Amino acid sequence: MLFRQLEPRTARTSAEVIKFALWPFAVMMVLNRVFIKAINGFVTDDYRPVYNASFEFLNGRPLYTADFSSVDPHYLYYPSGTLLIAPVAIIDYELSRWLFIGLNAAAILLAWYLLLRLFKFGLGSIAAPALLLAMFASETVTNTLVFTNVNGCLLLAELVFITLLLARKDLWAGVALGLSIAVKPTLAPLLLVAAVRGQWKVFITALGVPLTLTAIAWPLSADPEKFFTHVLPYLAETRDYFNSSVGGNGLYYGLPEWLILLVKVLMAGVVAVSLWLLWRYYRHDELFFVTTFSGVLLTAWFLLPSLGQMYYSMMVFPFLMTVVLRNSVLRNWPAWLAIFGFMTYDKWLSDRWQDVGRNLEYLRVTFGWGLLLIVVFCVLGDRYLAARREGRLQFGIDPIWIESAPDSRDGTDEPAPVAPVEETPPHREDPVAPVEDREPALK
Repeated sequence: MLFRQLEPRTARTSAEVIKFALWPFAVMMVLNRVFIKAINGFVTDDYRPVYNASFEFLNGRPLYTADFSSVDPHYLYYPSGTLLIAPVAIIDYELSRWLFIGLNAAAILLAWYLLLRLFKFGLGSIAAPALLLAMFASETVTNTLVFTNVNGCLLLAELVFITLLLARKDLWAGVALGLSIAVKPTLAPLLLVAAVRGQWKVFITALGVPLTLTAIAWPLSADPEKFFTHVLPYLAETRDYFNSSVGGNGLYYGLPEWLILLVKVLMAGVVAVSLWLLWRYYRHDELFFVTTFSGVLLTAWFLLPSLGQMYYSMMVFPFLMTVVLRNSVLRNWPAWLAIFGFMTYDKWLSDRWQDVGRNLEYLRVTFGWGLLLIVVFCVLGDRYLAARREGRLQFGIDPIWIESAPDSRDGTDEPAPVAPVEETPPHREDPVAPVEDREPALK
């Protein structure tokens, strides 16, 4: 059956033309990112400190000994994360790194499939190759594989969490989220999604899993307390390098602290209003609410606290996919200008206009995250004001025209079944319609 699908055929519809064009690009992009770029590696190597710390853990030696005055990648995982990731050091470094690249690539591919199913698309839809190509062409997936970090596994944990949360399997959803929190807190804000939906059982496993793993890892580690005395203070600081948060870029460009704080407060207000409007008017539209609410929350989590790095943007893929929903807040060009800022693999450093190119490169992620949050605020705010002006707030804030807009949940990616045409036997009188109102069965 698989080989039959690969049989070269001539496209007969516009949809088939697009699919036949996109699939080779998508597959070759995946192969290039995994087997060429990732294996080649880069000067930034996030995997080396993880491997070294795992090796020290397995041999009962101290882990948290990094010199944070350097700009090299440091080992920053919790003791619970060390316990989970320690098996990578059982084999030699190069093979271990290749296997970890494969693990992340497999996790991203599985997350891609879950994302398609979440929005009711199949592998035969146009969305399948388009989404795969977009994901592996992005900076976030490319550098996750090239730098060899754990973000691909975190994306899979996020998709599993969202899928199980929507299915009301709260304890298992908490397990998926808890495993990710045990390694790093990137997805911790998603606990708020469960809280506003009243799915409190999620907290049992989401907090229980990392606490249990920490309790197991503590006696096995040589210096677990140093994570809290040595690493945690460093994580709480705002550094001025490899940091696209408001604070990080503010420090790099020498902005006064009051101005940085003012920007943070204003953006926090924008986020708070957007989240309230989503909860007040969209919480019953579960797929749209969960994916949009979590996307806004995570984008703010990258922009406002002490550290935000460009490849964190992988976690907003579910939010970006809402563009296929009729009430999406992303169906406008400013939203995609923002997404270009933090998703594209392009470099804006210029040999001719060095200052301009450097500023574009260093600020595009910060501006992209910020602009996306402003777009969501403006779209939701405009809908709210229009609905209040027209006296229909009790019915929601969606514009009336949205009802007729295309939506993936309509099953538009599947071909409509063709009803068989029955030929009317000749010389048969219709007992209901007059002869002059009838149309021939075959034209």
